[in-house]
Amino acid sequence: MSAASVTVGDVTGRIILLTTTHRIAPGLLSWPAWEALRGADRVLCADAAHPQVPYLREAGVAVETAEPDARELVDACAEGATVVVVAAADGEPRLTDGLARLAGSGRTEMPSLELLPGSYDLPGARLIDVVQTMDRIRRECPWSGGQTGEGLVKYGLEEAYELVEAIESGDREAVREELGDVLLQVVFHARIAEEDPDEPYSVDDVAGTLVEKLVRRHPHVFGDAVAETPADVKAHWLREKAAEKSRTSVTEGVPLAQPALSLVAKLAGRARTAGLDVRAGPADGLGGELLALALRAEARGVDPETALRAAARTYREAIHAAEAAAAAPPRQAAEGTAEPERDA
Repeated sequence: MSAASVTVGDVTGRIILLTTTHRIAPGLLSWPAWEALRGADRVLCADAAHPQVPYLREAGVAVETAEPDARELVDACAEGATVVVVAAADGEPRLTDGLARLAGSGRTEMPSLELLPGSYDLPGARLIDVVQTMDRIRRECPWSGGQTGEGLVKYGLEEAYELVEAIESGDREAVREELGDVLLQVVFHARIAEEDPDEPYSVDDVAGTLVEKLVRRHPHVFGDAVAETPADVKAHWLREKAAEKSRTSVTEGVPLAQPALSLVAKLAGRARTAGLDVRAGPADGLGGELLALALRAEARGVDPETALRAAARTYREAIHAAEAAAAAPPRQAAEGTAEPERDA
């Protein structure tokens, strides 16, 4: 429903259902919301612990802790009064259902019924729900409560690979789900880190560090540097990263635990960006041959890991086809070539 008023029947007063979101700091309400609150004859809220109530009272709004039913609320408006109901998180379904029944009966003179959003979620606000949900799970779930960062490593790897598979399959619903699973790993690790007795940090610290890094490594966006091509951007990024880490080699920071083809591509890309002329040396068995192929792919702008994975998927389909052929029943003899019946 939009912010516009929804009027039912003859106007003998006003009932305003004021909705807010817990994802916005309490007290940050729209101007129409404050006007409605200050101009109301009564302001009701069923939840004494509603996060908005202390701020409304601090602003001089008299908020009554009350939970009238639909009939009582309509009667309160009988003399033309305006009543604002500060809704709970679920939107007060019991009250709205009761008002709908009264309005539909045709026997009750109804006041004006208005739905007024007092605040709206900002982009990314649902991340607050993720953090709050994870916090409760960590406290109340026997399995989650006992996990450590080290114990979650295998799940992080699994989720990353599942995300890659979803992206490469082109299944957008699967990508959205797998992104959520990767996000869960981030939030889970950050929640565990809050409990460290010596060096605790929170998901806000993680996000703050990320923002600072993004700003610092994009001087062409947030500063005066100029980057006109993707190559310029990459050069900025690598320079800033090298300065931050005080690295003396382009190989520093390249994780050796990643898949071998990705490792070769990463090392080759670092060397090429640095302008280094590196010879792989003579091939040493199959490893040397694979290295040479990976270097050729990277030099052509092809990620060898992605290329081999695509070939592996094609090979998998070929295996499925071979399995289906092997499991198929023998073909019937062609018509006209069947064995003739024998005389009894």
